[in-house]
Amino acid sequence: MATTSPQHLLDDIINGGQEQKQQQQEFLSSLETIVLTIFLSIIIIMTVFGNLLVMVALCKDRHLRKKKTNYFIVSLAFADLLVALLVMPFAAIELTTGQWRYGEIFCLVRTSLDVLLTTASILHLCCIALDRYYAICCQPLVYRHKMTPVRVAVMLSGCWIIPTFISFLPIMQSWNAIGIEDIIEERHALAGGSNDTSCVFLVNRPYALICSTVAFYVPLALMVLAYQRIYVTAMTHVRQIETLQRAGSAPVTGTTPVITVRSSTSSDPSEHYRLRTTTSSSCSEHAPIANSRMRVETKAAKTLAVIMGCFCLCWAPFFITNVVDPFIHYSVPWQLWTAWLWLGYINSGLNPFLYAFLNRAFRRAFLVILCCGDERYARQGSYSYGHTQRAYSPASVNGTSMALRLSFLPNRSYSDNGRTILANEQESHDSLGPL
Repeated sequence: MATTSPQHLLDDIINGGQEQKQQQQEFLSSLETIVLTIFLSIIIIMTVFGNLLVMVALCKDRHLRKKKTNYFIVSLAFADLLVALLVMPFAAIELTTGQWRYGEIFCLVRTSLDVLLTTASILHLCCIALDRYYAICCQPLVYRHKMTPVRVAVMLSGCWIIPTFISFLPIMQSWNAIGIEDIIEERHALAGGSNDTSCVFLVNRPYALICSTVAFYVPLALMVLAYQRIYVTAMTHVRQIETLQRAGSAPVTGTTPVITVRSSTSSDPSEHYRLRTTTSSSCSEHAPIANSRMRVETKAAKTLAVIMGCFCLCWAPFFITNVVDPFIHYSVPWQLWTAWLWLGYINSGLNPFLYAFLNRAFRRAFLVILCCGDERYARQGSYSYGHTQRAYSPASVNGTSMALRLSFLPNRSYSDNGRTILANEQESHDSLGPL
């Protein structure tokens, strides 16, 4: 009878353990691929759905089309939608399969679209910040003068034209590869020998500095300055309200402006808006103003913090790495590059929630769309836009800012029976966006 030596038994155990370990690694690799595919698919679908809903809302709701800020939001949604349709799917396929199957030319095109669309998205965020700065920190008439339709069109054009100078023009001409051709060839050899199996994109130091400055650091600086001024203005309003509250409970005589908005069915345009004054009021009437305004200012500060926090969290790691990597001989691992890049892509999915879903007017339009034109939401939306008679007094919430400005700045000149003032003031409120 044949017997098995202890050495053979030991070899069988070792071989069996290695096979089991290899099978376990293959299973974990397939499981990780499935989980990664599901995760990336969810990101892409949510990004497409959110941005598409914003665009449909503007097309269907004529009230949203009246606000200039909303054109920045919709153009931003279009840029983010293209990121989700033209950039993210190919990046997801390359990440999950580990190969690039579309050739060298399309690799350059995909990379150019990536830089173009993500930079356009960031520049739109900068334009929205500047628009809100003019609306909230400047006088209403200054905002109307600054944000004319022509200027809005120029700013939107700049958001799309400027990125072409750091995307298609230098990438298709291979300016980003000047001086680092040997490193790129080495990466190609490590990845498989040709661009048919890999899409390697490295940038030299000048391109990294110029691209990062135009696409991130300059917009970031403008956004920080704009939102800092918005926050200071909000806190100034709070201090003015607190001063008004501390004035005491004794009756105060004087004139308190009250704006009455008449029904839009009136035949005389001058009757739509009327500015009147009352000869006496008490400080108790200002309490609703103070409470509501303080809530608005607090919410505004939180909103600004969320907007800047999400933007910096999503894009700062990528652009910091983009600047540092050429100076450390391109030693950043590709896994870290991929993580930072997808974190930036996620920002395109967050923008609809930050700039549209938190806006009451957009939310009403979304409800009408998702509920197939339910008349309840349509009536609610039409009421909010002033189709019925409503009065803006110092005790009303929506007219708070108007009453405060007229109360604290009595020497400011207003004309045209208050029509221009009211229109601009409402525009300033709406341009604040997610409040």
